[in-house]
Amino acid sequence: MARAQQCAHPVPVTEPKHRIRALHTDSTVTVYQAYPPEIGLPTAGEGRFPPVWQRDRMTWIKPSFLWMMYRCGWGTKEGQETVLAVEITREGFEWALAHACLSHYEHRLHTDRTAWKRQLKRAPARVQWDPERDLRLRPLPHRSLQLGLAGEAARLYADEWTVRITDVTPLAHTIHEHVRDGDLDAAQRLLPHEHPYPTQDGSLAHLHR
Repeated sequence: MARAQQCAHPVPVTEPKHRIRALHTDSTVTVYQAYPPEIGLPTAGEGRFPPVWQRDRMTWIKPSFLWMMYRCGWGTKEGQETVLAVEITREGFEWALAHACLSHYEHRLHTDRTAWKRQLKRAPARVQWDPERDLRLRPLPHRSLQLGLAGEAARLYADEWTVRITDVTPLAHTIHEHVRDGDLDAAQRLLPHEHPYPTQDGSLAHLHR
């Protein structure tokens, strides 16, 4: 299986507002999560989510490394000290997207609020789009995908979709050090190589207006 490569990749100037950008291969896509060490370290060490990982709770995965850094404070926030890169199958990722519901009501997409709430309750996955971040974690005009998995989707993610789990906390700390030193070029060179994730025309139409 081809391993995803890590290298610098600047965001295009004409970036659409909604588009999935991710580190991916022909068969996998990498998403990020952050956990306390007592969960993150054994998970990375075993290469799979342990039984203590709660499969009955919603879990949020992020294809954007920098949005994960914004969320976890470069791995410094309490309970988010261990940053994991989780390679999952593209089939699983795309199944989740196809079965997802937008996390907020959008009148151009949903018949009414009641219908949206009913759909949200049934959906095994949900999507929200938050501003992407630059190296200084400032918001950018375009959006980053956050994918919430619950019920069937969370179980499939933990037990069937996951291919490889890597502790990237040292990488996060190193990039953060370069940013603090003002060496953005060095930081940029270490970023995961995220580029547009291929989707079929209209496949995300139910997830943004």
